[in-house]
Amino acid sequence: MKCVIAGGNVKVLGRAVHSLSRIGDELYLEPTESGLSFRAVNSSRSAFASFLFAPLFFQLYEPGSAGPDTELFRCKVHMKSFLGVFRSLPSLEKSVGKCLILLKPRASRLVLQLHCKYGVTKTHNLAFQECERLQAVFDTQRCASRLCAPARLLAEAVVHFPPTLAEVTLGTGPGGKISLRNYVEDEAELSKTMVTELWLAEDEFQSVAVAPGSHITFCLKEFRGLLSFAEASNLPLTIHFDEPGRPVIFTLDDTVLEVHLVLATLSDTESSSQSPSTNGVSHLPAPSDDFADDLESYMAAMETSEGCSEGPPSPTFSLHIPRPAKSKPEEEEEEEEEEEEEEGAVPGTPPHKRFRSLFFGSVMTPGRPGPATTQEVLAEDSDGES
Repeated sequence: MKCVIAGGNVKVLGRAVHSLSRIGDELYLEPTESGLSFRAVNSSRSAFASFLFAPLFFQLYEPGSAGPDTELFRCKVHMKSFLGVFRSLPSLEKSVGKCLILLKPRASRLVLQLHCKYGVTKTHNLAFQECERLQAVFDTQRCASRLCAPARLLAEAVVHFPPTLAEVTLGTGPGGKISLRNYVEDEAELSKTMVTELWLAEDEFQSVAVAPGSHITFCLKEFRGLLSFAEASNLPLTIHFDEPGRPVIFTLDDTVLEVHLVLATLSDTESSSQSPSTNGVSHLPAPSDDFADDLESYMAAMETSEGCSEGPPSPTFSLHIPRPAKSKPEEEEEEEEEEEEEEGAVPGTPPHKRFRSLFFGSVMTPGRPGPATTQEVLAEDSDGES
C-alpha cells in the first residue's frame, strides 16, 4: 500500500488521528478499493471510531494488489507511535508540504515520510502487527431518532460542562427542544450536586426527527474528540440513537471522507427488560450453566483467527447467567473485588456495570478461502450480572 497526501489534507489526517487517540491505544489501518480506513476501539469495547478517506483525498493512492485467494494486507500500530508523527498540528500546516504512507509487509514496517520546507524529509519507521478487520455491527436505519446539527452548535453547548465530566444525557422536550445535561447516577445526590442543563431550540438544528420523551446517556470524552474534528472541518454532525442501552451513532459525511463514532449508552432498567433487537444487540433467554465456561472466550475474542472463521457464527446473547445462592461471606468478598475493579478502571471509559458494550465482528471477505462468514462477538453486558 502506498499513498501520498498533499497540502492541507495532511493536517486533516492529523486531526483524525488526534480524534482517534481519544478512543483506544491501537490504530487499525485497512487499505481498500474504496479508500484507506483508520479505526480504533477502546479497552472496554464501548467506543468505536472509523475514518474512511476516499481515493480522491490523496494525491496518489495505491491500495496494493490482492491475489485470487488472498485479501489486501491490513495491520495495527501503537497509537502513541502514529500520533507522534502528527503531534503538532500547527507545525504540519506551516512546514509540511506532503506526507507519504508506505506499508511494507515483508519488512514489517509502516513508513511515514513528511516532506517539509527547504528540502527536509522526516522518515518514521513504525512496527506493526497483522490483524483481522475491526468492525462494530450497527445500522443507522434502525434508529428511531435522528438529529443533524452544525458541529459548532454542539461544541459551544458542551463547553459549559467541566472537562472532568464523564457522562452527559441527551434528551428531547416539549416543542421539539433538545436538552444536554450532566448525568448524576444517584438521584439522592441531586441536592448536593451542581447540575448543568442546556436547552436547544428545534430551529437551531438542520433536521430533527426524534421520538417524544427519548433520552440517552453516553461518555463525553470520545464525543468531544469527534466534535473537535467536525468543527475544524466545518462539517455537520448527525446523531442516530434509539432507546437507552442501544448504541448511539455519530456520523460525518463528505465527498472524500466518511466518519462513524459508535458509543455505548447507559441502559434503563425498563428498556433492558424489553425483548426487541436493534443495532445488532438482541436479548435472548439466558444460556445454560454448561455454557458459562465458554463465555470468557467469546468476551475476550476481538480478532478471530483464520481457523475460527470456518465455524458457524457465534451466537448473539445477553450475558444473564444464573448464579447459585451464595453465603454472606462470599457476597462480601465479591463486593470488595468489584470495588477494587472500579478503582482500577481506566479514566474516560464507561463503567462496566452501567454501560452495555458494543457488538463487534471480525469480517472475513469472500476473497479468503473457505466460506465467507462473520464471526460476531458480543462483549460483556454487565447490566444483567447484578
